Amino acid sequence: MIKGLYEAHLPVSDIDRSIEFYHGLGLEIAYKGPRVTFFWIEKGKSWLGLWPSEHAKTPYHPSVRHVAFYVELEDMKRAQEWLADHGIAVRDAFGVVGEDQPLILQNSANYHAAIYFDDPDGNSLEFITPLKLDAPSVTYHDGMALKQWLKANHL
Repeated sequence: MIKGLYEAHLPVSDIDRSIEFYHGLGLEIAYKGPRVTFFWIEKGKSWLGLWPSEHAKTPYHPSVRHVAFYVELEDMKRAQEWLADHGIAVRDAFGVVGEDQPLILQNSANYHAAIYFDDPDGNSLEFITPLKLDAPSVTYHDGMALKQWLKANHL
């Protein structure tokens, strides 16, 4: 039945500034209306809705105001540089300082690489890529960076 996630929504305080930011991430506008602007994440498969709202200042919690964008491993390897080239600072996450990311996330026997940053309203954004799924025997420790993980696991 379910094949993927089609849409996510974020509140923004300045729609024009947000349009410029998300366009700078390489997203294409799918629709711009008086109440919402949609950007394609993957055309015809998923999009992001930006809503001008006074709720843009709602305190952050991972369950709200967070979107994770899937990226390929090769893009993840250069994400730190790519974000810097676009004037976007990587923020600390899960006890790992921004400059040491992408970091490795472990959920049971599933491993992902991720890097965290914010949009102009402080909405939490993430680039994430799966590395190993259902892999009980890999080298991992909390705070491990992608480069360390790849080397330790001979990848």
